[in-house]
Amino acid sequence: MLKNTLPRKSHGLFLTCRASLFAVTGITRAASSSSPGPLSVAPRLSALTTSSETDEARGWIARFKSQSIQRGAVEMSFSRSSGPGGQNVNKVNTKATLRCRVDLPWIPMWSVPELKKSPYYTTSSQAILITSTVFRSQSQNVDDCLSKLHNLIISAATAPIVNEPSEAQQARVRGLERADAARKKVEKNKRSEVKAGRASGKRGDW
Repeated sequence: MLKNTLPRKSHGLFLTCRASLFAVTGITRAASSSSPGPLSVAPRLSALTTSSETDEARGWIARFKSQSIQRGAVEMSFSRSSGPGGQNVNKVNTKATLRCRVDLPWIPMWSVPELKKSPYYTTSSQAILITSTVFRSQSQNVDDCLSKLHNLIISAATAPIVNEPSEAQQARVRGLERADAARKKVEKNKRSEVKAGRASGKRGDW
């Protein structure tokens, strides 16, 4: 084998180079699995009153859906879970509590009224408060809190957007409007005929 044919010093150098190679490989792997970048800053729109503002909001929502909220973007605290559970539930701090202010730059202003209607919103701190004890692992409960917050923000940001009617719906509305206009015209003609008949009858009596 190679280690038997190399001199002692060369063998030591070979092992050192091999260890360095593994270290570099480890660094490369760690860099490739780094966490996603920062969340997209939401447009500074307090309300969606125009079509351009609605389009801008839709674009932000599409980008936000493809992103994930990282642990460093919110405040996290931990405590022991109460009640029955596994061997670690009542011994270590597995319960995760997430706190997130609603005035952060990546939370859209137009979603705040909807967020304040959520049961997760606390008026005293003006923040979203989410807890999770679903899992026996602290990290899984953290992920559960972050996932709930992500879905909550998407729901609140989407709520004020009024979907435009489809072409079929618009055509149906136009058809109903034409039918209503035709019906009103027929009724008007009938009233005119009745009035004309009454007028001619009076003239005949003279």
